[in-house]
Amino acid sequence: MTAQTVEYIRYRIPEQRSAQFLAAYTRAARQLAAAPQCVAYELARCEEDAERFVLRITWTSTEAHLEGFRGSELFPPFLAEIGPYVEDVEEMRHYEPTPVRGDGSAVPTLYDWAGGAEALSRLTEVFYDKVLKDDLLAPLFAGLAPEHAEHVALWLGEVFGGPATYSETQGDHGHMVAKHFGRNISERQRRRWVDLVQDAADDAGLPTDAEFRSAFLAYVEWGTRLAVYFSGPDAQPPAKQPVPRWSWGSMPPYQG
Repeated sequence: MTAQTVEYIRYRIPEQRSAQFLAAYTRAARQLAAAPQCVAYELARCEEDAERFVLRITWTSTEAHLEGFRGSELFPPFLAEIGPYVEDVEEMRHYEPTPVRGDGSAVPTLYDWAGGAEALSRLTEVFYDKVLKDDLLAPLFAGLAPEHAEHVALWLGEVFGGPATYSETQGDHGHMVAKHFGRNISERQRRRWVDLVQDAADDAGLPTDAEFRSAFLAYVEWGTRLAVYFSGPDAQPPAKQPVPRWSWGSMPPYQG
């Protein structure tokens, strides 16, 4: 999968033209929203110098932007709106994201909201107790190592924004998905896994608010579908990737 790229366009717009500039980008944004190459966009205005604006666009790749979007039928109407402001551009470059990213403490992590390490340990303990009693899933986990549940708790803790203990003691994303190679997990088994982990979340006393449970289930769906793929005969080991970091209503910038 080609890495995403972040384009920054920095403008200096005289105060007397700022209202027209904002109106033009409001119209131009319709083309960005419709572009399959565009992941997200945001236009920000400097608080200390009201003449300065920064447009941040995340593209699926630099090539998708330069050859895909600019070669599409969406580009001419986009350019028609923002063309009058090209001479006001001070910088227009693509930036490659780095692993340095995260959320600030103003919004609690899913890890903290769930109840931290203790809550996730309860979750995995209850869950694997259910798994080993389930006719459909028990064969997949025959000979389960005693420490398996706790390793999964560490994994979930890191995924949900807690300490990077899994990365430090076990490995990266590739280490986790490699555990599924050759297991040939069926869709029925995946769905049962999803159902049981939700039941385990109830039994373990994890928060039941809609926001947390929707984010929790979104990760479970994403993770189990990757597990099915990596357990199949056509699976290829992923490129070296960090443990994904999951947050409220978001997913990591790669799909395995």
